[in-house]
Amino acid sequence: MKKENVVNYLIKLFWIFIIGSIIGYVVEMIVAFVQEGHIVSRKGLLYGPFIQVYGIGAVLYYLTVPKIKGYKKIFLFSMIMGGIVEYLCSYIQEKCFGTVSWDYSHLLFNINGRTSLLHCMYWGGAGVLFVKFICPLINYIENVINRISFRYITIVFALFMTINISLSCLAATRQKERAQNIKPQDNIDIFFDQYYPDTVMNKVYTNKINRTVVE
Repeated sequence: MKKENVVNYLIKLFWIFIIGSIIGYVVEMIVAFVQEGHIVSRKGLLYGPFIQVYGIGAVLYYLTVPKIKGYKKIFLFSMIMGGIVEYLCSYIQEKCFGTVSWDYSHLLFNINGRTSLLHCMYWGGAGVLFVKFICPLINYIENVINRISFRYITIVFALFMTINISLSCLAATRQKERAQNIKPQDNIDIFFDQYYPDTVMNKVYTNKINRTVVE
């Protein structure tokens, strides 16, 4: 594959991740409103309406699902893949940051509370919807991907997301350390204690469940 084609392909995957993350945020907002009767922000990053597990799912959908023939097979494949992604994201979040953003222990046929049969079925349905409605929209990205203005927008947005994800991970790591009564070791720790204390983190991540074991 030519270098130009590789760059275009990566740009397309990046925007699929962004779109999927935003759609996930909207979906979670609607679900939270139905469940709790008021607007609740369920963010995956410090800044912006993004839930990255949905973005990862969208990219995996794009890479695999369109190659499958038949909606029944698409549903089954998406169901299994989505469950695996959801489980791994929950596991990695807990191991890295001592928290989880969802716990399905109260549902039947759950796996360690990280995913459940019901939510796997949601992922299956999402795979079908992705093929029917989202894939055709991706053609728009392909039509504008070579425009200079779109390239500049992508660079700026990619830089923003890199900083956003880095800050989110570092702030979450420092919060885990605070829960373990680890004092700040350097100016970086002091920075995150000052600008991203527990009050800020808990306000941003309203659905976060702390599982850090304090030693």
